[in-house]
Amino acid sequence: MRLEGSVVRCARSGHTDFTKETMPIVEFETLPDSARVWVYGADRDISPDNAGKLLARTDEFLEGWAAHGNPLHSARKWTDDRFLTVAVDREQEGASGCSIDVLFRTLKAMGPELGAEMVTSGLVYFRDTNGKIQAVTRDEFTNLSALGEITDDTEVFDLSVTTLGEWRGRFRSRAMDSWHASLMELRAQR
Repeated sequence: MRLEGSVVRCARSGHTDFTKETMPIVEFETLPDSARVWVYGADRDISPDNAGKLLARTDEFLEGWAAHGNPLHSARKWTDDRFLTVAVDREQEGASGCSIDVLFRTLKAMGPELGAEMVTSGLVYFRDTNGKIQAVTRDEFTNLSALGEITDDTEVFDLSVTTLGEWRGRFRSRAMDSWHASLMELRAQR
């Protein structure tokens, strides 16, 4: 993939994956359950000012996002001062690997400006007893569970969802109802 002015051309296919031809961003809630989603979680809360910068840059990206030369019907949602969810209506056109790479690099490059990393690997997100969202490693999550600081009823966030239907149904859930349960120590009451 190489940058050519405002156009990104995929080295694998030769297709243009990002153009300045604008595509209106659609309302997140109007996309179908089959829409493909990518969820990015910040490693710490992002201030409202920095969230505004993040969303402006994301909107700029989405307005010009195309796959194989076709504009994508896309949307984004910002929640809990931590989570950016980007969605594409696959029934209209699917995002290519190259276009996803550009989004990934755009978000990664914004880390220093935001004071938080949006592209993290292996972090587990949960809401602590004070109502604050925490991002910890899997080992830390297991240790906090063993200490009783994370329980079956702890709210967790599943960034591994891949469709909007999954996002709507299980992005937020109780730890015992999510893959997070596998990280928790087994309890006698189960």
